[in-house]
Amino acid sequence: MDLGIRGRNAIINGGSAGLGYGTAMALAGEGVNLFVSARNKERLERACESIRGATGATVHAIVADHATVEVRELILERCPEPDIFVGTCSPPPYIEDFRDISDADWRVNLDLTFISPVEFIRTIVNGMCQRRWGRILNIATAAVKFPHRWRILSGAPRAALVNYTVAVARVVAPHGVTINSLLPAMHDTDGIRDIYAKRAAEKGISLEEELDDAIRTIGIPAGRFGSAIDFGAIAAMFCSEQSNYITGQSLVVDGGVTNATY
Repeated sequence: MDLGIRGRNAIINGGSAGLGYGTAMALAGEGVNLFVSARNKERLERACESIRGATGATVHAIVADHATVEVRELILERCPEPDIFVGTCSPPPYIEDFRDISDADWRVNLDLTFISPVEFIRTIVNGMCQRRWGRILNIATAAVKFPHRWRILSGAPRAALVNYTVAVARVVAPHGVTINSLLPAMHDTDGIRDIYAKRAAEKGISLEEELDDAIRTIGIPAGRFGSAIDFGAIAAMFCSEQSNYITGQSLVVDGGVTNATY
């Protein structure tokens, strides 16, 4: 299916690994020109080369920490008129005890997961409205809708982001601009593998055994962890021409672990 976005320009923050990488790969496969930012230079360049090799797309690597004003300006200098904006970042660590979260922890994570995407949206949305087309997509976390003590540092700022973007989505919808959020959980990413590898080592079992045990214990109805490629396909759909009548929505993507009627 042609998603109708060939030749569009997209900024993807945090696109060097995990779900951001899966989204970048999916958009590149649709012929989108990518401007991918991440902090780790080696991993970013490796990811961009992989995307170019697999899709033949134009992919620009921008080594940057988008939590700062100066770096946000740098990214927008490279792509001043994005048609598509995808915001994500590496999730903060799991928190065993909420009392261990410091003031500095909150400020760092608010800058990265809330202030940064809000400022990007504020800067780019007028241009999208003038051009009568735009797609903004937050890759957040299922902890926005289903809070969990381990995910407080991730869930709370991103819940604020979803609240903000839903309000903005109502304002820009008449101008052909959509804003949506994906709320993932239960995906097989490097970060998840690091967490389960430590647990496997403590138990003296292999990582694959620990992952299989987690699937059974958690009770993932799909019977497996999702992949970054699975997720990317959904993200690309929300960035497509055909998604023009979907806005202000937050979709949980977790293989059926959480359930709600609305």
